[in-house]
Amino acid sequence: MLFRAATADPADIDRALAYPADGPVAPLTADRIREELAENRFRAEWIWFAEDEDGEVLARALWWGRADSERPVALDCLQVRTSVADPAAVAAGLLAAAHAAFGNLPIYNMSLPRDWRTDPELAAAVAWRTEAAGTVGLTSGIERLRYEWTPEAGAPEPTGRLVFREGTDEEFLDAFARLSSGSLDLHTQAELRSMDAEQLAREDVAFYLDCPGERSWWRLADLPDGTLAGMAIPSATPYHRNVGYLGVVPEQRGRGLIDEILAEITRFHASEGAERITATTDTVNAPMAAAFDRAGYEVTEIRLVLEEPSGA
Repeated sequence: MLFRAATADPADIDRALAYPADGPVAPLTADRIREELAENRFRAEWIWFAEDEDGEVLARALWWGRADSERPVALDCLQVRTSVADPAAVAAGLLAAAHAAFGNLPIYNMSLPRDWRTDPELAAAVAWRTEAAGTVGLTSGIERLRYEWTPEAGAPEPTGRLVFREGTDEEFLDAFARLSSGSLDLHTQAELRSMDAEQLAREDVAFYLDCPGERSWWRLADLPDGTLAGMAIPSATPYHRNVGYLGVVPEQRGRGLIDEILAEITRFHASEGAERITATTDTVNAPMAAAFDRAGYEVTEIRLVLEEPSGA
């Protein structure tokens, strides 16, 4: 079995585009791949094949990164032909070869329907992908609900329960650290097992500064008496406006203030003409999911994220 990256030869790219869409996990379309290649978010060296001795492509994997990324950020598509007897083994070999070439361990995002476990064929396809990812170190799995807001849902008017204002970098660092306490977000919980709240706050600020959204969008949320209640970080992806980060400080939780903060983010993006706002939350974060539901956000898919355990 030969594992190799695609070359810049148009014939090689055509092979990647023509790979058959067999199997129950929805693949990326040829048009989507062309679009990502044109925007430098897919690159020939981030498209990998597994070939048999006759040169037939038995598996294909495509990694994604931002236009300015030096290395890929996430595996977006992994397929092995349905005729292969042991798809997990072939996929594991392909991932190992690619990761060695990349010099890093990108996460693996699988986009799935909400009821994927009820489909035996789809559940089996997820199982061999999860097994293959586990052999190369992606042993931590988180399921996330992906939400979307569209203008038909409307944007609520302010209620006056909170006052939103700009803040200094130091204030946002403090707010990030305070909000991490008692968080139901699984990634936050995992990170706090290997670092303190202040270090995580610095990493969170750096992450959102690196996103396509603007720092000028960020807002602190105060009670009318000036007491900090939480914060709203409207953000963006390369494709859509995004909720980003939001939360309520521990001592103010349980009062419905998360609805006010989410509404502020929604209003901000809507005022800028957003036709779609995306958001994600862990399936186990029931309070946040309920807030999205109340705000008119709709679940579009489950995103299964496989990654290296925090601190590994």
